[in-house]
Amino acid sequence: MNDTPVVERVDTAVYTVPTDAPEADGTLGWDSTTLVLATVRCGDVTGLGYTYAPAAAAHVIEDLLTDVVTGSPALDVPRVNEAMRRAVRNAGLPGVAAQAIAAVDIALWDGKARLLGLPLVHLLGAARDEVPVYGSGGFTTYDDDRQERQLRGWVEEENVPRVKIKIAESWGSREERDRRRVARARAVIGDAAELYVDANGGYRAEQAVRVSRALADEGVTWFEEPVSADHPATLAAIRARVTPEVAAGEYGYTLPYFEHLLAAGAVGCLQADVTRCGGITVWLRAAALAQARGVDISGHCAPHAHAHAAATVPNLRHLEWFHDHVRVERLLFDGVLAPTGGTLTPGADGAPGLGLTLATERARPYRVD
Repeated sequence: MNDTPVVERVDTAVYTVPTDAPEADGTLGWDSTTLVLATVRCGDVTGLGYTYAPAAAAHVIEDLLTDVVTGSPALDVPRVNEAMRRAVRNAGLPGVAAQAIAAVDIALWDGKARLLGLPLVHLLGAARDEVPVYGSGGFTTYDDDRQERQLRGWVEEENVPRVKIKIAESWGSREERDRRRVARARAVIGDAAELYVDANGGYRAEQAVRVSRALADEGVTWFEEPVSADHPATLAAIRARVTPEVAAGEYGYTLPYFEHLLAAGAVGCLQADVTRCGGITVWLRAAALAQARGVDISGHCAPHAHAHAAATVPNLRHLEWFHDHVRVERLLFDGVLAPTGGTLTPGADGAPGLGLTLATERARPYRVD
């Protein structure tokens, strides 16, 4: 058809936002967060997508993806996603290239929904009206007072009934402090809220099993990456020996990675990050893989990039309301959602696409590329 809309232009921008305090998890520390924005232009419509990645992701888009995407059918997002994946073959798909593809893929879905005048959740087809979220932060750099304020903010002010803190401080070398912080978190939130922990792969296998006993005593129900998910067999062996549910998958950049975790029986709930795994196109396929094995999926970080897609899968557990990314998305975008009572309602206002627009003036001071 001659009137089939095509992508006319692809642009990028990079924004770096300082954290509001020094942050660290079990294996890494940081003091800023970088968002790489991709936009696709089709007539009067601009689609918006992004990833949390180094600025190199923008260069991958410019050097390897722009020519592939420009001129492609704007409505055929899976076709363009496959073309982008083939274009990065020699560069290597896992890592920054997958993140670059993710930003463009999200922008393409946003653009398609805007062309059709629909919220993205309605274009994809909703499986639910509300998307449950959990408050996530509790960095190992926090003292007791800061951790308490954050937890109370989620549970008491926003009525979020599930929260997560980081443990395995300094690669598991401060185990007693981990235990004390978990106990303190439970005391702060009470018995009604769910308590999750994330070790970011910082423990040794036997150490993770030992720590899990203390976690179970505090009613912890979610033990994220007790060891690295790069070792599915080890993760599966730990899962068989601990009481809290084991979750992992946030560092999955390809669909086979998720299949390997699921086939090994390594997780009770699969995590996938739409800004890392190749975008909404691949995230939905990961959700289907999990559903085929009777496993739920949880969206990792980047809540506004996930929300519409998350509402379309029947096996959704929840979405991570991550402190850093919530701050960044509230700063850089208008049209953000609120976790009222612990849930998001994407598409409720009828805004097309993801419902986001770049807040150009607010974002300007943070643009670095």
